[in-house]
Amino acid sequence: MKAKTQYACQQCGHVSPKWIGRCPTCQQWNTFVEERTSSVAETRPSWESTPTLLDEITGAEAPRTPTGIAEFDRVLGGGVVSGALVLLGGDPGVGKSTLMLDVCSRLAESAPVLYASGEESAQQIKIRAERMQLRPSQLHIYAEMSIEKILAAAEQFAARAVVIDSVQTTFSEKLEMAPGSIGQVREVTSQLLFWAKKHHIPVFLIGHITKDGSLAGPKSLEHIVDTVLYFEGPRQHPHRIVRTIKNRFGPTNELGIFEMAPAGLIAVEKPSALFLSHDGVVGPGSAVLCCVEGSRPLLVEIQALVSRTHFGNPRRLATGVDTQRLALICAVLEKRLGVNLWDQDIYLNVVGGLQVDEPAADLAIAAAILSSLFNRPVIESTLIFGEIGLGGEVRPAMFPEIRLKEASMLGFRRGVIPRQAVSETGTYGVELLRAANLQEAQDSLF
Repeated sequence: MKAKTQYACQQCGHVSPKWIGRCPTCQQWNTFVEERTSSVAETRPSWESTPTLLDEITGAEAPRTPTGIAEFDRVLGGGVVSGALVLLGGDPGVGKSTLMLDVCSRLAESAPVLYASGEESAQQIKIRAERMQLRPSQLHIYAEMSIEKILAAAEQFAARAVVIDSVQTTFSEKLEMAPGSIGQVREVTSQLLFWAKKHHIPVFLIGHITKDGSLAGPKSLEHIVDTVLYFEGPRQHPHRIVRTIKNRFGPTNELGIFEMAPAGLIAVEKPSALFLSHDGVVGPGSAVLCCVEGSRPLLVEIQALVSRTHFGNPRRLATGVDTQRLALICAVLEKRLGVNLWDQDIYLNVVGGLQVDEPAADLAIAAAILSSLFNRPVIESTLIFGEIGLGGEVRPAMFPEIRLKEASMLGFRRGVIPRQAVSETGTYGVELLRAANLQEAQDSLF
């Protein structure tokens, strides 16, 4: 069999017959790597299927298997779907292998499960399982990197779930390329997709993250799989967040929160209490926001520090919030409320390391800035949410009833919210102070 040589960009997958220094697609330098491919196309596996009229297809919901971990089931949409291909990505050491080993041990209590690892030996996985005090009865560990051997072993043991750790270290014997290359990642993922759909068995892939925060490999990797999960969390905090980016079997933008403990990852039952002050006292410069991640409401504390600058240009620094959004809110406060922020440095922080992206956080950010500027705390037990327009108006936020219910469960009795329709049964005992603009919101806050 004659082999031919080509050069593929390791950033975007662009293929060239010869080596070039700069990729014409992604404009990156020195990313082309030599790859050898067979001149004879391999026959790809497929599952039997025939064209069917849409009216003749039954709309039965795909059966789900709960993993026993409530937070992980939440991000999957309610449980594991048969034949689903799930990709879990995250930074090194964040806990991807620990989480998947815990999931495998719970699934292995009722059916055989295959855990294939190309990065760790079977002894290393055994040590982790003993530390986590796992006692699965039908969990098979396979330290192998060849995808053909892994799938053969899965069929031999009649595995009901397969985990690949990781897709960047797994290779196909059909291609003469190094593991982790663009061609190998694409081929391995394609084989796993056909195998999972044919046998109706869920497959979990663990993926590496590049230095810019994206999943390593071709972008088609995220298009091929059914579900994409990002495992994130700062090293300084014990909590970890699993975020749904794509899910063909459930809602996207769901959030699962875990806490890293010596015995492994523990699901957090009350995540809002994790991001609030433990003593319950909110001082000047702090405001409590209820944001919605997917279908989950989260109460977080936003802190601001406003101090006179000693330089010509005041600084605007934000952690957990977009810096451009902070600058926009400061400009609206100066224009619509007449406060002087042009000579003030402003530092903003979301407690707990959570990233808040929704526009409903604008009013809480403005409240924290005004509280620090005037050195006056917001009235105790006050919840704040709402979007701020460039004209100083406070715009409605989505799901107000869900936010107020979560606040009521944690003891909040006041809510500064936009002027929007909220049913009386949806207030849950919270006194509502509706604000149409920033001036009315300021009067209600202090």
